[in-house]
Amino acid sequence: MKSNQSRLNSFDTLIRFLYGLVVVLFALMIYLILDPREVKENDLSGADSTARFVPVDTNFTHVWTAPSDWRMMYLSASQMELVLYGRELIAHTSDYLGPKGSVRAMSNGMNCQNCHLKAGTQPWGNNYFAVESTYPKFRARSGTVENQIKRVNDCFERSLNGAKLDSSSKEMQSILAYIAWLGQDVEKGKIPRGAGIFKLKSMKRAADPEKGKMVYDSKCQSCHQANGEGVLAAGGKSYIYPPVWGMHSYNQGAGLFRISNLAGYVKYNMPLGTTYEKAQLTDEEAWDVAAFINSMPRPGKDLSTDWPDISAKPFDHPFGPYVDPFPESQHKFGPYKPIKDWIKKHKKSKS
Repeated sequence: MKSNQSRLNSFDTLIRFLYGLVVVLFALMIYLILDPREVKENDLSGADSTARFVPVDTNFTHVWTAPSDWRMMYLSASQMELVLYGRELIAHTSDYLGPKGSVRAMSNGMNCQNCHLKAGTQPWGNNYFAVESTYPKFRARSGTVENQIKRVNDCFERSLNGAKLDSSSKEMQSILAYIAWLGQDVEKGKIPRGAGIFKLKSMKRAADPEKGKMVYDSKCQSCHQANGEGVLAAGGKSYIYPPVWGMHSYNQGAGLFRISNLAGYVKYNMPLGTTYEKAQLTDEEAWDVAAFINSMPRPGKDLSTDWPDISAKPFDHPFGPYVDPFPESQHKFGPYKPIKDWIKKHKKSKS
């Protein structure tokens, strides 16, 4: 009788242990889903500090991803055609719209996906995930409400240093259909985690183009070449590795000409093979190499109509005039904290 009771007690203890284990595992699962950890960044302590590798937290729960291709089966045949052609245009823009394009010649030979990686689907690779959910919207750069067509043509005129695409053309309609496809599951007005470009913490010192050249020489020039002009594909219609400066690169009006954008872009995407899960550059290296690249010659652009309200200019917009007292050189390379503090203080005083 006692032996049976002992076995029952042991069985009951085992059941309680297993139940407790299940509860703990379930709670852990809920925590990972609802409270994802963010990427942690070390404080960058200034010009004399030693650059440190920033450990990346690999628990990137809920980083947004593109819809799976199998879902295209629910599209009409005509809509699927537009989406697929749109993706092709983003991936191989120059084959269709470059200097030797089969449709028309209207851009510099780069492809949209040279800046918007994996046809605009790579997390923190300047992707399109939030375009459909956030446009139309007011943009201070133009001082107007812009739609998706303006967003696309900005890229053609700035990053591709070319001409506007006809809004009624099959090419524009296909690009718009593809961007809408990528953002179909994003709630209106929301920006999902992993969209756009990662925002790096500012340094306490100015970004240093000379230090950046050393980073470029060791990490970048094997693809983009010592002269920064990239590597053309056979036939010369597009680039295997795009130019990062020179007459065939993005112009001074492009988003990547802002150093904070370029630094965040290279941090989790460069050199080739880097992802947000496996960064190869420290934050300081990313800032410095961005400063070097954007200090090199490239096409100009008339920016006289940009930022009609100069008080809305970003802290790293490299061309004056400004409402603050800081010079163009500091707006271009930093340090940015004094500029941000000034802007914050004067916004408070106005309110």
